[in-house]
Amino acid sequence: MRVGWILLLALLLPAAASAQNQKPIRIIVPFAPGASADGIARAIATGLGERMGRTVVVENSVGAGGSLGLINVAKSSPDGDTLAVGATGALLINPHLPSSTAPDLLRELAPVAKLIEVGVVVVANPTVGPKSIKDLIAQSKARPEGLSYGSTGVYTGQHITMELLKKATGANLTHVPYRGSAPAVVDVIAGQIPLAAVDITSAYPHVAAGRLRALGMGETKRSAAAPEIPTIAEEGVPGFGRVGGFIGLFAPAGTPPAVVKKLSAEVAEILKTPAVQANVKALTATVAYEDDASSASFLAGESERWKVVIKDLFK
Repeated sequence: MRVGWILLLALLLPAAASAQNQKPIRIIVPFAPGASADGIARAIATGLGERMGRTVVVENSVGAGGSLGLINVAKSSPDGDTLAVGATGALLINPHLPSSTAPDLLRELAPVAKLIEVGVVVVANPTVGPKSIKDLIAQSKARPEGLSYGSTGVYTGQHITMELLKKATGANLTHVPYRGSAPAVVDVIAGQIPLAAVDITSAYPHVAAGRLRALGMGETKRSAAAPEIPTIAEEGVPGFGRVGGFIGLFAPAGTPPAVVKKLSAEVAEILKTPAVQANVKALTATVAYEDDASSASFLAGESERWKVVIKDLFK
């Protein structure tokens, strides 16, 4: 009997040691904590940890409007152990900017899955900020210095939303870049800056509490997660708006297709769970899962559309 136990332990110990020595999966978030990218990354990390029996850690690597963390992941070993969440600015806008030296991250990263859709909202301080989109435009034109607005960083989707608003209306607006939506929201609430374009995840709890005034959504239609907030088009800028923003999960290019598909399948199941569905609702976002192949097709189409928008904006 004693010999049997010894043999059993001999078989089990190498497997246990291997599991303990296995390095954690890392999910890089290229924005500050507290917004949609960070929130969905942590939900996915928890789910992957439970389903794969591994430690999964989330790391915030902030800089370059959401590009820095993605660039670092693109340089990582293509083994599926280093992932990132990415959004519109770094992936679809930066490569098309005039004289851009930004890497084409769609070539350097492999899409794993589209995760959620989350809208851009223009918000103002309820005391010192404009009361509406029309008021924003009027105030900016009436002041020689115009109005300052915050965003999540240079050439992010939020920044470009406001630059498109400037072009459409002639508003006199000055950009103040932040390192994510959350810090921009903090400064608007404090009255340090009168308004900002941010993801709705960071803004909505403060809108509901009266600490922020929502002026309009930057999309072509109202957000299903916050249907009471009108679009900018509805607020007096006809034809304004684009398809809603997204957050996707990515691995370094060259990651074996079987590894990518395994991760994509796991993410699909995670996004179906009641806990994650509730988490996404709390982010004022909507689940928008697409697998690796569908994500690649979506990104290619959106890249071409943004190419046209950027060319027209900066011509």
